[in-house]
Amino acid sequence: MILRAISLMILAMALLAGSDVFFKLSTALAPAGQVMTLVSLGGTAAFVALARAMGTPVFGRDALHPLVMLRNALEISAAIGLLYALKYVPLPVFAAIMQGGPLVVVLGAAIFLKEQVGWRRWTAVGVGIVGMLLVIRPFGTGFTGHEFWAILGVVSLAARDLVTRLSPPHIPSLAISTWGFAATIPVGLVIWGMEGLPPQLDAPSLWAIAGAILFTTTGYLAITTAMRLAPASVVSPFRYARLIFTTGLGVLVFGDRPDAMTLLGAAIILCAGLYTFLRERRLAREGATGA
Repeated sequence: MILRAISLMILAMALLAGSDVFFKLSTALAPAGQVMTLVSLGGTAAFVALARAMGTPVFGRDALHPLVMLRNALEISAAIGLLYALKYVPLPVFAAIMQGGPLVVVLGAAIFLKEQVGWRRWTAVGVGIVGMLLVIRPFGTGFTGHEFWAILGVVSLAARDLVTRLSPPHIPSLAISTWGFAATIPVGLVIWGMEGLPPQLDAPSLWAIAGAILFTTTGYLAITTAMRLAPASVVSPFRYARLIFTTGLGVLVFGDRPDAMTLLGAAIILCAGLYTFLRERRLAREGATGA
C-alpha cells in the first residue's frame, strides 16, 4: 500500500509538471485570460463531477464561510502569479522558485499562527532564501522582473495552505478545492477582457488548454489518492520530484538550458525544504512519544 502511495505521488508530480508545460504552451498560443477562464471552467466541472461521484456536497452555506472566502482570494492571487510566471519565466527557474513553498509555509506559520520554530528550521528558511536569490538574481543581467510572478504564486499558495489549516474541519477538502477553482473563473474573464484580445479557437490552442485541464485535474486526483493511502510523512517528500520533472521537460520541450547558478540555487532550496520537512516530522514524532 505504501509503495503504491509513493508511486502515485511521483506520478502526480509528473502530471503536474506536464500541466506546467501545457500552461506555458497555451499562454504562448492564446490570451492568458482565455487560458485561465477555460482551465478554470474545465477544472471546476471535473471537481464537481468528482464530488458528486463521491457524495461530497459542494453547494451550501459553508462556501460563504469567511475563511473559505479568504482562501478563495489567495487561490485567485496564486492563479494569477502562476499563470504569468509560466508564460514568461523559463521552466527550470519557475520550478526552483516553487520548491520554496514549504519554507514560506514555515515562515508564515511562525509569524501569523505563532507556531514555535526552532533555530534549525529558521536556519533552513534562511538558507532556502539564499538559494532562491541565486535562482532569481534580482541584480543580475538576466533578471527580467517576471520572476516576481512566481514569487507571488508561491507566497499565495503558502498563505492558502496556512488558511486551509484554520478552515472548519467539517468542510470536506474536496469541496474547498472545488470552490477555490471556481473562484478563478470570473477573474479569468476580467483578465481576458482587459487584454482585449480575440479568442484563439484553433486546434493547437484548444489542445494545449485541454492538456492543461487534463493534467491538472488528474494530478490533483493522484495526490488526493496518495494522501489517503499512506501518511503524509511518508509521501510528502516525493513532492520534490516535481522539480526534476519540470526542469527536465523545460529542457526537452522548450530547449531551456539552466546555468550552474540556477542549478545550485535549486539544489539549495531542495535541501533546505527537505531538511525542514524531516525536522518537522521528527518533532511531531517526539511530541507524540511525549504525549
